[in-house]
Parts: sequence; C-alpha cells; structure tokens
Amino acid sequence: MPQLTSKQWILIQQRITPYLFLLPALIILILTVFWPAIQAFYLSFTSYENIGDPPQWIGFKNFLRLSKDPVFWQTLQNTFIYLIGVVPILVFSPLVLAILVNQKLRGMNWFRTAYYTPVVISMVVAGIAWKWLYAETGLLNQILKTLGIFPDGIPWLTSPNKIFGIVPISLASIMAVTIWKGLGYYMVIYLAGLQAISADIYEAAAIDGSDNIRKHWDITLPLMKPYLSLVAVISAISATKVFEEVYIMTQGGPLNSSKTIVYYLYEQAFGNLEISYACTIGLVLFLMILILSMLRIGSIGKVV
Repeated sequence: MPQLTSKQWILIQQRITPYLFLLPALIILILTVFWPAIQAFYLSFTSYENIGDPPQWIGFKNFLRLSKDPVFWQTLQNTFIYLIGVVPILVFSPLVLAILVNQKLRGMNWFRTAYYTPVVISMVVAGIAWKWLYAETGLLNQILKTLGIFPDGIPWLTSPNKIFGIVPISLASIMAVTIWKGLGYYMVIYLAGLQAISADIYEAAAIDGSDNIRKHWDITLPLMKPYLSLVAVISAISATKVFEEVYIMTQGGPLNSSKTIVYYLYEQAFGNLEISYACTIGLVLFLMILILSMLRIGSIGKVV
C-alpha cells in the first residue's frame, strides 16, 4: 500500500477540517431534532398513553381516529381561516408601510422604530396586554360604549359567533394581534428590497409619465415580486404554527372556536397525555409546513 506524501495529507486535512467544525452542530441537531422527529413518526403508529409502558404497534388506527375527529377538522378549518385572514394583510400592508417609511423626511427613523417595536415585544407580554384591551371592561369596549356604537360592548374573546358566518369573533381578535405584531418585521424585509431599487429607474419612469402612485404599480410591485412571495410563504408558515396567542388569550375557546391545530396538538399531548395521537396530529402538521417550506426555499432562490 503506497504511503501518502505530506502534500496529500495536507489536502486531506483541508477537506476534512470543515466537516470537523460542523460535527458538533450536527450531533446537536441529531439529538434534538432528527432523533425526536423519527421517534414522533414511529409513535404516530403506536398506542403510547402510559409513559412508563412500551408503545404498542396499532398501525393506522390513529390516522383513522383522526379522520373521524370533529375537533381536529374544526381546528384544521380554523387554521386555514387564520391563513386566509392573516397572510394577505401581512403581505401587502407592510409593503405600504415600507414605502411610506422609505421617504427621506425628518423624523422618519422614529416612525420606523415605532412600527418595529411590537416585533421585539414578547408574545406573552403582548398577549396579556391585548387580553386586557379585549376584556368586557377593557379599553376597546369602553371606547365603543362612549361612542355609542356598541352600548353593550363586543365579546371579543368570549363569543363563538361568526363574522359574516365565516370567522369566529374570538379567532378574528387573535388574528388582529398577529397582524399587529408582524407588520414591523415584514416591513423591514420590504424596506431592504425598496432600498435596493435604484432611484434612476424611478427618474426614468417619471420622464415617461409614470409618477406618484402609478410608479409603484409600474415599478415597485414588479421588482418586489420575489420579496412578496418570500413574505407570503414566511407569514403562512408562522400562521400555521400559531400557538402563543391562542394559549394566552383564549386557550382555544369558546367552544373550540379559536383552537388551532398546534394548540390541539399541545392539548392532546400535555393535557390528555395522548402522546401517540398528538404525534399523529404533528405528522399532519409537518406535511403542511413541509409544503410551505418548499415554497419558501423556492422564493429565497428567486430573491438571491
């Protein structure tokens, strides 16, 4: 067997060294992400109600139970309503804000800070604050009573009634908090895209008669399409995984009207201790997020 020269050893070390630096992170990922994910996939095909006992293989019974579970279908419906209600607003409203704060005016940095402040506030703190605002004697109802619009106030978090027969009032109230907290985050993404557009393009368009609002329709929107698709996918993934707002403000009530699929998973796993059934719900959620993540990877490629 021929011996390796010192030059060959150096080349081998240069190739191996990057992987040695990645090894600790890979070990942590295996222990904290990949191995638990494999276990959860296995448990979704078993009965594992008592943690001390070994899981019993039951095949697709959990999936059959899931297909007949009315609460699961309601939570899935609530999650899709959340997606449809939150994502379009979080795609276009931050773009409008970004265009406004991209102006070179005095004090504009203060407005940027004000819009971004909700992003850095903990969701626990924001949820508690909004829960007090939504209370029967909270600020919002006091304003409505003072103006005489709703003398009895609005049961923001305690009514299962639906707006236009589609969106429960409690779910819509939580959606408003998600939108309030996410506007500044997506505004910054759009702001980075807007600042990458050369001013010469707008000047050339102004000569051709495209000015004021029309320039945004002719230039800004077409050039911002990669950022729009990126924000759409990111906000969709976030809306699919919404949990903190529901847990803090309504805990899925009333009558499951604000319960989302992630909160239902948490309830089954840690409330009812039905670990296997929760893993089955998690597998369905994983497939949903996998599809959205694939779309996100494609949108990132377009931006780059």
